[in-house]
Parts: sequence; structure tokens; C-alpha cells
Amino acid sequence: METVSPLRRLRIEDYDYPLPDSRIALYPLAERDAAKLLVYKGGEPRLAVFRQIAGFLPESSLLVFNDTKVVHARLVFHKDAERSRPAEGCSPARVEVFCLEPVAPAEIAVAFAASGSCRFKCLIGNNKRWKQGTLDMEFPLRDASPDAEKGVLHARKTAVLDDCFEVEFSWEPAHLSFAQVLELAGKVPLPPYIRRQAEETDDNRYQTVFARFDGSVAAPTAGLHFTPRILEELREAGMEQDFVTLHVGAGTFRPVKAGQIGDHVMHYEHILVTRGLVSHLLDCLRAGRPVIPVGTTSMRSLESLYWIGVRLLSRQAAHGEEAVFEVHQWDAYETFAQARKEISPVRSLEAVAAYMDEHGLRQIRGHTALMIVPGYDWAICSGIVTNFHQPQSTLLLLVSALIGPVWRQLYDTALQNDFRFLSYGDCCLFLP
Repeated sequence: METVSPLRRLRIEDYDYPLPDSRIALYPLAERDAAKLLVYKGGEPRLAVFRQIAGFLPESSLLVFNDTKVVHARLVFHKDAERSRPAEGCSPARVEVFCLEPVAPAEIAVAFAASGSCRFKCLIGNNKRWKQGTLDMEFPLRDASPDAEKGVLHARKTAVLDDCFEVEFSWEPAHLSFAQVLELAGKVPLPPYIRRQAEETDDNRYQTVFARFDGSVAAPTAGLHFTPRILEELREAGMEQDFVTLHVGAGTFRPVKAGQIGDHVMHYEHILVTRGLVSHLLDCLRAGRPVIPVGTTSMRSLESLYWIGVRLLSRQAAHGEEAVFEVHQWDAYETFAQARKEISPVRSLEAVAAYMDEHGLRQIRGHTALMIVPGYDWAICSGIVTNFHQPQSTLLLLVSALIGPVWRQLYDTALQNDFRFLSYGDCCLFLP
């Protein structure tokens, strides 16, 4: 019989702190690597600048980055208030459609490569003004000049889901991929706490310099501080680098409304892990070299990989040509709690490598809803590069799981020293 973890009773109010609006960064700094850096190493905090980070990382560390790419997931349509032409002086209703995850095709890479049509789960702003019918939007195919050739995007609601809607998109010209349509017709999906409209500069700055794979509706923001120069300096200093892909969903901004963590439901996110990364991690773990994820998304992906190996060893894996793996919210604390005591990280990753080799897989795709809370038993990660997170958020719980109650002292230090918080804010390096 599966045991219910006492960690479910953790109170979210114990992970609160005062965050004035003035400390939330609304714009990025002019230079990515000019952000302030709060280092916690050897039990002591230290203030620095991000471009000095190489001097604080442990020797021969492996930095793991999330190479997901933010898509223009916000689509703004304008619909007449009535089916006929709106009355004189009335403006068309603004309806905002926010693409969350694909339905058909369901695989995220295939969905963004789809031509002609696809279906997505979406949030809809001002839904009461879109009771029926199809929304249409013209978008320029080349540039924004009035004479530019136009494409047309159509949106039609096909289902009402528990917390969102299913929307079918179709477009002309049909040869364009959905990723191209979003790039031309959509807007950068800035987080809700950045209370301004997206601007042209956000196209570049709300994207990491190493972004490769379309799929995220939010940036892996710790990666925003890295520049090609910093990456090269890290290589010269002997720091190894590798990549994982986790496509960040809108659930990353979902507040914890439940009083106890056990009543909060984590969202599933798409992950992709290559065979090369598994080998790289095994080399580091066998040699005792630190693995430092850049951002909470990379950290959740790496720790999820351990539980994928545990599931394989427990004979509860999916089988097939393309293995699909899922890590559930409480697997680490309940379903496989005993396994953490018995299965080492090396043994777990060896199982993943063996499975991939046996099935001829260069990569595995899956989903994770792993929730990392204080009391979590770390398997892969030795520290983290991350930004400062919202009060009472699952991301703050993750930070506390890594460094313990000292998180409050460190956040106080950052506030007292005018650090900028959240997505476009400053950075920290935590090495417990």
C-alpha cells in the first residue's frame, strides 16, 4: 500500500516574503551579463556581478542549460461586438488567445511543424465576447508595411475543458508551419507580473542566446543572463556544458492557492533528453564532478531523469519505438520513495542509457510534473543558477529544498541591496 507523504502538509504561507512592486523588473538591463549576482557558497552570501560567475563555480562543473525556445503564444483577435457591423463609435471586442499545449498533433515538435491546421489547448481572454463563430486575423507575410502581402489566421473553439478551451487553428497560406504563423501573427508571452505590453526588444531579450527548439510559453529566465562571451569564458575555465529541453508551460506562473502543498496540482511539462546528455551526466557522477543546472526547469528535468531510470528499473516504463515517460507529482515521495534509498543516481542513469541503446533511441521524450519541495532527496544536482522567484510559489519551494531555511535570509539580503526580482531581474548562484 502506497504511503502518503507528510510533506503534503507543508504550508505555503511559510514560503512568503514581502515583494514590493518596485523590485519587480519590468525591463531587462541593457547588457545581459550586467545583472547583479548573489552567491551562496560555503555557507556565506556574497554580492557580485553576473559576468564574474566563472570565478564562483566549482572546478570542472557541468552546467546544464534548457535550450527551449519561446514562441509567440499570445494571439490578439478583434471581434465585432455584434455579428453585424458594430454601432458607430463602438470598438471591436479584443479577444486574446493564449496557446498552452498541442492537442492534434499532440507531440509538441510535430504540432509546431504542422501546416494548414492544428488544435491547441488555450486560455481565452474576454471569452464572453466570443460565444460562437470563427475569429480571423490578417498578418503580414514579410514586413509590417501597409502594402505587404498578408496571410490569414482563423480560430474556432472546438471544446470547453476543465480550465481552458480547445481551439482549432487554420491559416493561409497553408504551406506555412504553425511556428512560422505564430512568429508572424503572435506576440511575446511576457509573464503576468510584467505589467506592460510586449515590445519589439522583447523578441530578442525574452529569449536565451542558446534557444533552439520551439515550444515554451515562458523563458527559462536564468539562462537570459548568459552571453556568447560568458559561455566561452566558462569553457576556457574548464566548465563543461550540455543541454536538456523542457518546454515551459503557463502553469509555471500558476499561484499556489491551496493552504497545504498536497492540495496543489502541478502541471505537466514536455521534456526531451538526448543520449549524449545521459552519457555526460554519468561521466560526471562517476567522477564526482558537480552538475549545476541553469534554472529551475533544467533542475526539474535532471531530477526527473533520475526518476525515469527508477521507473525503468521498477518495470513500470512505457515501451515502444518512441518511449514516452511520465514523472508524476509525488513519485519521489510516495510511489518510489523506497527506491531512492536503494537505487543510486549512476545505476538509474545506466538503466536509461541501456534502454535507449536497446531500442536505438537517440533521445527520449516525456512529461514531468515532479514537485520539488523541502525534504526532497537530491539525486543529480549539486547547486543551481537561478533568478529570484515569487512569494508562495513552487519555484521558491524548490529553492528552499536545495538550501533550506537560509533562503529567507538570502532573499532579504537581495531586497536590502536593491536586487531586481523575477523574470527580467537579477540572478543567484546557490551552492549548498
